[in-house]
Amino acid sequence: MSDDPTRVQEFFTARAADWDSRFPDDGPAYAAAVSELGLRAGDRVLDAGCGTGRALPPLRAAVGPSGVVIGADLTPAMLREAVRAGRDRDGALLLTDVAALPLRPGSLDAVFGAGLISHLPSPAENLRELARVVRPGGLLALFHPIGRAALAARHGRPLTPDDLRAEPNLRPLLARSGWRMASYADEDTRFLALAVREDRTL
Repeated sequence: MSDDPTRVQEFFTARAADWDSRFPDDGPAYAAAVSELGLRAGDRVLDAGCGTGRALPPLRAAVGPSGVVIGADLTPAMLREAVRAGRDRDGALLLTDVAALPLRPGSLDAVFGAGLISHLPSPAENLRELARVVRPGGLLALFHPIGRAALAARHGRPLTPDDLRAEPNLRPLLARSGWRMASYADEDTRFLALAVREDRTL
């Protein structure tokens, strides 16, 4: 899968209409991952690369009516599917590239990114942009509803040492980008890395 933004957009545009029906059982995994962020009522959270918005309902449930939930995605067709599914009721949808977010520095408490990191054109720079919009001590969740090995098998390819999600690669990548890895889980049923926004200027 290319990480070029235009190709990413083309890839997801072609798959948007049946995206949710291809993965109908992912809801509980999304809800469980959101719960590990420890969000509180009134928190402000971004779903970066939100796609059809599957994380928006559990994010809204976590922050309550006084919180702020934003879903940002590069692909208009995916956001249209989010609206069609009624998930725009759970969060504001932004058509934007997560590489250049129209958000103030430190304006968020957390970022949730499902399947995001493999589509970032400049991972260190893009993760630094996510750090920019999160307050010091805020959290980042990098999530996938299946683990690295299961995902590689789904795509008919082997795991490779240069996989950004491998812990020896991801930990220093996050550290260079303003984050400190707090936990890491790579299991058949999920991938979830949690990181804390460092208290330093980027």
